[in-house]
Amino acid sequence: MQNFTYFNPTKLIFGKGQLEQLKEEVPKYGKKVLLVYGGGSIKRNGLYEDVKANLSEIGATVFELGGVEPNPRVTTARKGIKLCKEEGIEFILAVGGGSTIDCTKAIAAGAKSEHDIWDIVTKKAAVEDALPFGTVLTLAATGSEMNAGSVITNWETNEKHGWGSPYTYPRFSILDPVNTFSVPRDQTIYGIVDMMSHALEHYFHHETNTLLQDRMVEAILRTVIETAPKLLENLESYEHRSTILYNGTMALNGMVNMGYHGDWATHNLEHAVSAVHDIPHGGGLAILFPNWMEHTIDANVSRFKKLAMRVFDVNPDGKSDREIGLEGINKLRSFWSSIDAPSRLADYDITEDSIEVMAEKTVSASPEFGNFKKLTKEDSISIYKASL
Repeated sequence: MQNFTYFNPTKLIFGKGQLEQLKEEVPKYGKKVLLVYGGGSIKRNGLYEDVKANLSEIGATVFELGGVEPNPRVTTARKGIKLCKEEGIEFILAVGGGSTIDCTKAIAAGAKSEHDIWDIVTKKAAVEDALPFGTVLTLAATGSEMNAGSVITNWETNEKHGWGSPYTYPRFSILDPVNTFSVPRDQTIYGIVDMMSHALEHYFHHETNTLLQDRMVEAILRTVIETAPKLLENLESYEHRSTILYNGTMALNGMVNMGYHGDWATHNLEHAVSAVHDIPHGGGLAILFPNWMEHTIDANVSRFKKLAMRVFDVNPDGKSDREIGLEGINKLRSFWSSIDAPSRLADYDITEDSIEVMAEKTVSASPEFGNFKKLTKEDSISIYKASL
């Protein structure tokens, strides 16, 4: 493995009834609070009123920014930045899933910068500071509650980019599995695919002596595969919601990939698709990941063999390493299909007509992308065609 330094300052507060911790955590940073949330589900399930009550008890002055999109827009982040600057906001509280948190990170960075936030997202300007913020998580998926990363969409230019900064870690994140009970079945499925995809992105690398890291990634995958069908049978199971919630955080908080870098080409491929078609991120990943795997299997077939045997229990007898790896890929595809994840771009009415523009977006920052195997625009076209 490579030399590494691990740092994660986010305070994780996990379990039932932990919302009360807001009264202890928020006053550390100030009482002028911007409350950021999405489409209104927190108002329907009562969480909004509970959050407001806790903030009222500490005498907080609360401003609100609702309506954060599932693929958060830079225009929404700009609204939040304007509010922060005009009202002298001291602390931001994101209540929602990864999209709400990602937008909050952009607001936090932009509120402390003279640069437009899109220049920060596209790395034309650096983050030099950020407003402190915390999260109350309502969806198990992205891991944004315990990392510094964010993904923002510019719908005017049909661009979607990931970015991050050491300044954009949440100060604390409250994870109560009860707050995920009301997540609809389809969104629960997308979250399951997303966290598994994060684990898979980590897994495909060429570094040596990552025995423990590999086992931790495999454990996340096996645990999610074991738990997901049970959860989908009972969406209000505290046991299964808590297991999935914890796995989503662990899959992308940096703990399982110390000492190496994963691939991340599939996320780039999906960002290009949803930048053009605005589809659910997890849905796009379910379609693209198995096809990326088939496209790149010969880059290091032993990784695919290991995944197939350790995670999907493929019997290796009488099979070549490549055959074992391909069987593992098919088992992944079958698992996602078994939980009703989409399998073709056609499921979102995406046709060959948009392949060229999507492929062009995959190489907008560089002519090659991905760490496990360098991909070009032509590779993107091949993977998209296989995904139709």
